[in-house]
Amino acid sequence: MKRLSWLLLAFIANSSFGQKKQPNIIFIFSDDHAYQAISAYGSTLAQTPNIDRIARQGTLFKNALVTNSICGPSRATLLTGKYSHVNGYTLNEKKFNVGQQLFPKLLQQNGYQTAWIGKWHLGNLPEGFDFWRILNNQGQYYNPDFISPTDTTKVEGYVTNIITQFSVDWLNHRDTSKPFFLVVGEKATHREWFPDLQDLGAYDNKTFPLPPTFRDDYKNRTAAQNQDMTIDKTMRLKEDLKVHVNYEKGIYGRFTPEQKKVYQAYYEDKISKEFDEKKLSGDALVEWKYQRYLKDYLSTARSLDRNIGALLDYLDRNGLADNTIVIYASDQGFYMGEHGWFDKRFMYEESLRTPFIIKYPGVTKPGSTVNQLMLNIDWAPTILQIAGVKVPADIQGTSFLPLLQPNTGKVAWRKAAYYHYYEFPEPHHVYPHFGVRTEQYTLIRFYGAGDSWELYDLKKDPHQVNNIYGNKGTEQITANLKATLKKLMLQYKDEEALKILESR
Repeated sequence: MKRLSWLLLAFIANSSFGQKKQPNIIFIFSDDHAYQAISAYGSTLAQTPNIDRIARQGTLFKNALVTNSICGPSRATLLTGKYSHVNGYTLNEKKFNVGQQLFPKLLQQNGYQTAWIGKWHLGNLPEGFDFWRILNNQGQYYNPDFISPTDTTKVEGYVTNIITQFSVDWLNHRDTSKPFFLVVGEKATHREWFPDLQDLGAYDNKTFPLPPTFRDDYKNRTAAQNQDMTIDKTMRLKEDLKVHVNYEKGIYGRFTPEQKKVYQAYYEDKISKEFDEKKLSGDALVEWKYQRYLKDYLSTARSLDRNIGALLDYLDRNGLADNTIVIYASDQGFYMGEHGWFDKRFMYEESLRTPFIIKYPGVTKPGSTVNQLMLNIDWAPTILQIAGVKVPADIQGTSFLPLLQPNTGKVAWRKAAYYHYYEFPEPHHVYPHFGVRTEQYTLIRFYGAGDSWELYDLKKDPHQVNNIYGNKGTEQITANLKATLKKLMLQYKDEEALKILESR
C-alpha cells in the first residue's frame, strides 16, 4: 500500500487534523493483558474503569494485531516499526540492537524529550531516550530492581505503583518548554501474577464461566495437539498458583516482613488450606486451577487499571490532558482459558489480537471504534506523523492516523495482515509458523517438525476449532490466500519464510 506523501501527512498532522503541533504522548504498554479481560472490549470477567475511560474519550481498535505474539519482539516492533526478521529480534532473551533506527531517536532529533520507565525486556540498555529507568529483565512484582544509567537499585514496594511514581516524578521534573514522549512499561499482567496486597482475594466470591473451547480436543490441528501451555498440565500449583510455597526463597525472599505476612495469610492459610481440603483430581482439579489462575490474573490487573487512572488524573490536575495523547496497548494478546490454555504465541485470535486504545484530544471521536486490520508495525509511523516527523521510507508500517477521521470506510487500507512466529521448542513447544489474516479468514502454515496447514472461516468458526484446510469447496479460497501470503512475504521481505512457502 502506497504511503501518503510527506507533505500531505504533515498537513494532516499539523493543521486541520490536529489541535496543536507536537502534542505530548504517553504510551502505556502492558504485558500479556488480554482484550478478553478489558470491559471496554465487552469483557464480563472484570471491570477496567480507567482503561474504559480512555476508550470513552478516544478510539478503540477492534482488530489491532501483532506480527509476532511474544513479549520482547513486540517491544522491538514498537521501537522500529518493522517485522522481527528485519529488526533482528525474533526471539526472547536475546540482545536487541539498540544502535539501529528507533523512532524515539527521531523524536529526540525533532524537539521531543523521551523517556522509558518500567519493563524494557530487550537484553540491552535503552537508546533513544533522554531518561530511562527499567526493570531488570522480566522484573519482580515486589521490591523490584530498577536499572538506571548510573546504578541498579532495589526499590521497596509493588512494581505497578512504583512505575507510576517514577513516571509522575519524571513528568514533574521534565523540561516544560518541550513536548514529551513517555513509555510507561508495565510488568503486569505477566506470569506469575502477583497481585498488590490490597487486591488479594478481590475475585474470591466470583466463579468464572468456562470458555466454550476450554475442553478443546484439538482435532485436526497438529500444533495445538503438541503445545505445552495448558492449564491442565503446564500450569504449576506451586510456582503459578502459590499452593504451599517456600516463603524464604525466590520472589518471597524479597518480601518485607509485612508483605510476607499478608501473602502467607492469604495463600497459605486460605488458598492452600482450601486446596488440601478439597482433595481434587481430574476435571475438578483443572477447573480449580482455572479459577485460581483467573482470580490471580485479574487481581493483578486491578492495580494496573488503578494506576492508569492515577496517570490520567495527573494529566487532568496539571492541565496536560488537552494536549497529551494517551495510548493504551499490550505487547500481545493472551489466553484466558480458551482452548484450555494460558500464554500466547499462536496465530489464533486470542493471542493475535491485542488491546489498543488511543485518546487524541481534538482528533479522536469519543467512544469511537475502528474495525480495520491495524498492526503493531503501524504504531511507530503513526506516532512520528502525529509528532510532525517525517516517516523514514524503510519503516514497514503505515500510519493509522487517517483511520481516526470520520468515515474511515473510505480510507484505503490493508485487507490482509501478515504474521510470523519463531520461538521453538521452549518454553511452550509452539511450532514456528507464519500466516495471513483477512476480515473473514486465517490461513496458517506451521513449519519444521509440525509441518501442517490450517484454515479458519472466522465468520462461521470464530473460536477456530474447525480446521477446513483441504476441505472440498475451499480450493479457491485457499489459493487466493496463499497468493496473498506470498505477496505479503515479498512486500515485507521475509525471504526465509518465502523459501519455506515455495519448498513444496
